[in-house]
Amino acid sequence: MYAILKKEINSFFASPIGYLVIGVFLTASSLFLWVFKGDYNILDNGFADINGFFFLAPWLMLFLIPAITMKGFSEEKKQGMLEILFTKPISLPALVSAKFFAALLLTFIALVPTLIYVYTVYTLGQPVGNIDLGSILGSYLGLFFLICTYTAVGLFASTLSENQIVAFIIAICCSFLLLYGPELLSGLNESNPLLISSFGLKAHYNNISRGVIDTRDIIYFISFTFFFLYLTTVKLKKLHQ
Repeated sequence: MYAILKKEINSFFASPIGYLVIGVFLTASSLFLWVFKGDYNILDNGFADINGFFFLAPWLMLFLIPAITMKGFSEEKKQGMLEILFTKPISLPALVSAKFFAALLLTFIALVPTLIYVYTVYTLGQPVGNIDLGSILGSYLGLFFLICTYTAVGLFASTLSENQIVAFIIAICCSFLLLYGPELLSGLNESNPLLISSFGLKAHYNNISRGVIDTRDIIYFISFTFFFLYLTTVKLKKLHQ
């Protein structure tokens, strides 16, 4: 399992694409937070917080994570490497777990530089340090659970096609529907819109980001993550038969 995890990380950074994906993510978030005028701009808001980043993060991750996971199984299907993997002394759940944790680690590598935003806002506060660190920790926790779900969806999408671009698009579409679909449907049901929107990732992410650590939100994310990892394992079993 460790060997596969290490191989995934090395292969990601073996080409310029890995650096490009992370660079685009950090550049986009920095431009929205510090350069572009609008609601997300920290300097324009005049408050010592980085809520703008955590509003943007679900949408930025919607593209970053599929870019990381799209080659998870697609490339190996295309090159005929899956059959070789199936002969290795490793179970399918362990194989999927190795791919999952590798993608998570790569996402966290992309996320670490965003701590600079926290430090910058911390020093800009009046007085210095006038920042709600508890809220920021809660937001990062919510983002962690969201990343786990996106990653599981992306891995499942990579088993559906040999084409990485197709897997990328499928992952984006599925993640978007989970994130925002129920909220869009809630606009069609005026009788109880909150009930419908509560089924989306966005509602549960917002709850945790506000510092409200509810076990129902955590169970929600964990359930979706394991569900898509299970679907990935089932799909691989069918390919193995």
